[in-house]
Amino acid sequence: MPELPEVEVTRLSFADRIRGARVTGVRVGKPLRWPLGVSHETLVGRHVGEVSRRGKYLWVALDHGGLLMHLGMSGSLSFGASTAEPGPHDHFDLVTANGTLRLTDPRRFGAVVWSPAADAAPAAKLLAGLGLEPFDDRFDGAHLYAALRRRRVAVKTALLGGEIVVGAGNIYACEALFEAGIDPRTRSDRISRARAALLADAVRSTLARAVELGGSTLRDFRDAHGAAGEFQLDAKVYGRAGKPCVRCGTPVRRIVQGARATFFCPVCQRR
Repeated sequence: MPELPEVEVTRLSFADRIRGARVTGVRVGKPLRWPLGVSHETLVGRHVGEVSRRGKYLWVALDHGGLLMHLGMSGSLSFGASTAEPGPHDHFDLVTANGTLRLTDPRRFGAVVWSPAADAAPAAKLLAGLGLEPFDDRFDGAHLYAALRRRRVAVKTALLGGEIVVGAGNIYACEALFEAGIDPRTRSDRISRARAALLADAVRSTLARAVELGGSTLRDFRDAHGAAGEFQLDAKVYGRAGKPCVRCGTPVRRIVQGARATFFCPVCQRR
């Protein structure tokens, strides 16, 4: 599933090129998770503004509204001046004078939804409940400590929930916990203030590094240029079960938490 770094990398790969372009056409293929919510004709003639991100959602601003996009489990966006005929998994095209923005999603869990504003329904309802952005100044050790104290689950489970901070998906939660030296099984309400501060810094730096490396490509993620991510090649524990820890040489362990694979070093990461 594309996580925050992959969505941010996607945004950066086309936002500047599409900004200011006039919409000349809209094509909708097979139904996605939710209906578009507006007739295609009403979008033609509008101009594209800023493309921003909230969590794993992209907001493509248009005159008097915008499109809220989600890549779902397996979706990707491409943008180019020349686009091939749509295939069976190409479900939405926003055709502009600068090129075509196309959503491809084999599993059709993605979405493109019209909303009169990002803070109005339906966008506001879909974005409600998201935690702080990891690069928000308010996301710090104090915030994380207070939020973890209110939960009695494994710290990794708390990070994955998305209500405390957005973007700490499975790969990045494993890596951040390794950087902070925290065992992923540690109960969240037992994390000290000092360790919460370390973890907040680790979440932020891990996600920043992932964006810098173009995200992670484990199966088929590509940005709007078609480029694959490289963060998985930089991972310290994720996907390295049985291999020596890069710090102490102890074999990395793999366990399952909440139906998700967790990787950690049993020596470097303490409860």
